[in-house]
Amino acid sequence: MKIELNRKSDQTLINQIANILAERIRLGALEEGSQLPSMRKFSKENQVSLVTVSKAYTLLEKNGYICLEPGKGAFVRKKKQRKSIQNREIENYDWQLAIPDYIQRSQYMLTFGPENSFKLSSAIINPGLLPSTYLTKEINQVLQDDSRIVSRYGPIQGDYEVREVIKKYLQQYCQFKTTSSEIIITSGVQQGIDLVARTFIGPGDIVITEAPTYTAALDVFRNRGAQIISIPVDEEGMQTNILASLCLTKKPKVVYTIPTFHNPTGTVLSKKRRIDLLELAQRNGFLIVEDDSWNEIYFDDILPPPTIKSLDNSGHVIYLKGFSKALAPSCRIGVAVSNGTVHQRLLTSKSCADLGSPLLTQKALIPFLSSNRMNTHLEKLRIALEIRRDKVIALLEKYAPVGVKWIIPKGGLNIWLTLPSSGNTDELLLKAQQSNISFLPSSACYPNEPQYNHMRISFSYLENQMLEQSIIDLCKVMELYFYEIKPK
Repeated sequence: MKIELNRKSDQTLINQIANILAERIRLGALEEGSQLPSMRKFSKENQVSLVTVSKAYTLLEKNGYICLEPGKGAFVRKKKQRKSIQNREIENYDWQLAIPDYIQRSQYMLTFGPENSFKLSSAIINPGLLPSTYLTKEINQVLQDDSRIVSRYGPIQGDYEVREVIKKYLQQYCQFKTTSSEIIITSGVQQGIDLVARTFIGPGDIVITEAPTYTAALDVFRNRGAQIISIPVDEEGMQTNILASLCLTKKPKVVYTIPTFHNPTGTVLSKKRRIDLLELAQRNGFLIVEDDSWNEIYFDDILPPPTIKSLDNSGHVIYLKGFSKALAPSCRIGVAVSNGTVHQRLLTSKSCADLGSPLLTQKALIPFLSSNRMNTHLEKLRIALEIRRDKVIALLEKYAPVGVKWIIPKGGLNIWLTLPSSGNTDELLLKAQQSNISFLPSSACYPNEPQYNHMRISFSYLENQMLEQSIIDLCKVMELYFYEIKPK
């Protein structure tokens, strides 16, 4: 089993090995009951000492991922109450472990939960709050007006008319001026992150993220072989003073930030820190990737601070914005806004990735974005989501066990809960799943040494009655969990 190790990382090889294998076990790439390579074989294939492998395996056993059987080897531990797998011999596929891959992690796949669960893990908007009927009519109208559109590829950069409409949208809602030539249409924000990574990030390059941060972004950076260094957040967002100190000894290439209604914590980077971050980028020559997915979803009639891109006059900021979640997830429409040669290099990567996003779904958004319908939709959406946020906060205040704390978000879709330090939300998730509830454990949101006593719940997806019941049930699960881990 060949894995990619970063020998320049601040993280020890022991922890790297343990974390990579733990992620593969959680993902299911290493199946329950399957045997890991012998320590000697693993040592030889990855050119690390036998002692290092032994300590990594021991750490995995301590954390409950594997069991070491003297004279037999290391085996992926089976979960309790797992349904038996019939007509399948796992051993038949063990030979596949000898094929090296370059996938370091994909924690995002764990955020969905079982198909029939109460998905507090899903940071997506309930379909009933989306303008699906209108957009369906627009797609039909586009086809009626020009049926040949389905036989054409769209431009690599994106349809010109769509980019013109989005240019005006960004000026109205995101407080900065741009040109259509500086906009690239992407298949959601996720593709924008991937384009930045494949263009500018290679093995050993330093990427700075917040701690915690968006799970799927970490997946992209880790799979590019980046050295990820995390900066903690507080009530004002990323602590830029820590980043400033780091820049004295390290040379970051990219800083990835979610400054507005941060995912997963919901915090907002203050205007002062936005200015500080931009000045650090200018002094140290790194790129800022501003993931601005939820700028328009603010509560309590309090507008967020100006986007970092609106403060940028030197091309240090790559701005990413998605339209899918707030309009139509299946459309997968987002934009990447950049300047100078950075823009041209991103466009080259886009051509290598997919030769252009689907044209039909781009065209369908034009009437919506260019009319007052978008403004009306956003106003209604803010009201509906604010009501949901308030409902969940009230339920937590009433039912959550003593010692559980949370951040009240001023926008976005998520609430970040913190358990007492003895709590472990990986363990809690297994118990919650028995009650058909899923949430995002904090371990998925850290690049290096994860914290285990936090979790993200999303109030945007479930129907109102199901949302209320799932929060009450989750609080009951937490109460029982605290009782079980309480020292006797």
